[in-house]
Amino acid sequence: MNIGLVAHDAKKKLMQNFCIAYRGILSKHNLYATETTGTLVENVTNLTIHKYLPGHLGGKQMLGAQIEHNDMDLLIFFRDPLTSRSHEPDVNDIVKLCDIYNIPIATNIATAEALILALDRGDLDWREMYK
Repeated sequence: MNIGLVAHDAKKKLMQNFCIAYRGILSKHNLYATETTGTLVENVTNLTIHKYLPGHLGGKQMLGAQIEHNDMDLLIFFRDPLTSRSHEPDVNDIVKLCDIYNIPIATNIATAEALILALDRGDLDWREMYK
């Protein structure tokens, strides 16, 4: 399955730790990330990650296009809800696209852990019907 990884600056360390903890599960799937997040995760996990442009320079749009083409099965998007950003509409657009195209999305560690464990159990195999 194709898994997207995105993290705002204040959440990048959390994403690294999450990917270290679940490296075994993540290594069985195709991983996609915005450039900085992808590089940081690769450095600590040695996982292979397809990297988009940086999020604010088009990476989120590239991710959105992948979602719209039904080529993303799960998104882990660690958002920083306490910091306002000029590109906030881009963030909301990604969440909206996941809702439109039935892509499971986690925006916090609790939901991310639930989804990654469900993925490992095969609970998300229904996504294969959409391809």
